[in-house]
Amino acid sequence: MAVHVIHTGFFKLDGGAMFGVVPRSMWTKLNPPDEHNMCTWAMRCLLVQEGGRNILIDTGIGDKQNAKFRSHFHPHGEESLLGALNDLGIQPEDITDVILTHLHFDHVGGAVKWNDSNQPVPVFPNATYWSNHEHWDWAMEPNPREKASFLKENFVPLLEQGRMKFLEKDDDGEAHLYGIRLRFLYGHTHAMMMPIIREGNRTLVYCADLIPSFHHIGLPYVMAYDIRPLETLKEKKQLLDDAIQFGWELVFEHDPVNACSKVELNDRGRIVGAHPEEKL
Repeated sequence: MAVHVIHTGFFKLDGGAMFGVVPRSMWTKLNPPDEHNMCTWAMRCLLVQEGGRNILIDTGIGDKQNAKFRSHFHPHGEESLLGALNDLGIQPEDITDVILTHLHFDHVGGAVKWNDSNQPVPVFPNATYWSNHEHWDWAMEPNPREKASFLKENFVPLLEQGRMKFLEKDDDGEAHLYGIRLRFLYGHTHAMMMPIIREGNRTLVYCADLIPSFHHIGLPYVMAYDIRPLETLKEKKQLLDDAIQFGWELVFEHDPVNACSKVELNDRGRIVGAHPEEKL
C-alpha cells in the first residue's frame, strides 16, 4: 500500500471558531490571523494506492461555488486537486474510489463539477464514492448549526447518478474498505469516518476534523464548529491513547504547514505532538 499527500489549496476560517474556548492570546501564536481574524488552513487530501486501486480520501473545496461563497472562505494557492493528482501521473478517470470522511463543503466540494451544460457531474467518472447511511441522512436534513456546511449540490448528484455507495459498520463498530479501517466519530458531526491506513511499518490516521491541525492535539483545543464538543474530547482521548500505544502517526487535513506528526508523553505525563513533518 502506498500513500500520497494531495494538496488542494488553502482557505480561510475564523480563528476563534477553529480554536473554540482557547483564548485568542494563545492561538494567535499558533496560526496568526489576518486583520479580519481569519486564519489560513490547508485542505490536504490523501491518495491511497492498493491492489490496482486509486483511492482518494476527501476532495477539498472544489471550484464550482460562486463569488459570494468564495468571498467568505477565500480559497487560494497554486495547488489544486486535479493538479496534484496529475503530478503523480493520475488522471480523473484513474480514480477508482473516493472516501468522503463527511459531507461538509471543504471535504466534498471537489467531488462534483459543472459540465459544459451547467449540469452537476462527478469529477471522477469511474469512481465509486463512499459515505455511510447515518451521516448521509444527517446531511440531507441538516440542523441549523450545520446547514451552511452541507451544500447538497456537492453530494446529491452522486447518488442521483448512481455513483454513491454506503459503508456499514462491522461487528467491531468500524467499517473496512480495501484494507482501510474507518472509525466512526460523532463529536464534530454525526458519523464522520476517520481512515486508519497501514503503509508498510507505519500506521497513518487521517484525522479529518477530529484533530484538524498539529496545534489541535491538546485536548482543550476543540473547534467551535463541533456539534458535540464533549464527545470530541472523548474521541480525541481515545485516538491519542491509541497513537501512544501503537505508535500511530496523525495526518492533519487542515494544518497549513505540517502534514503529519507522532505523539508522545511529556515530562508531566501529558500527550503532546512530537516532530511534526511537512511531508509524509
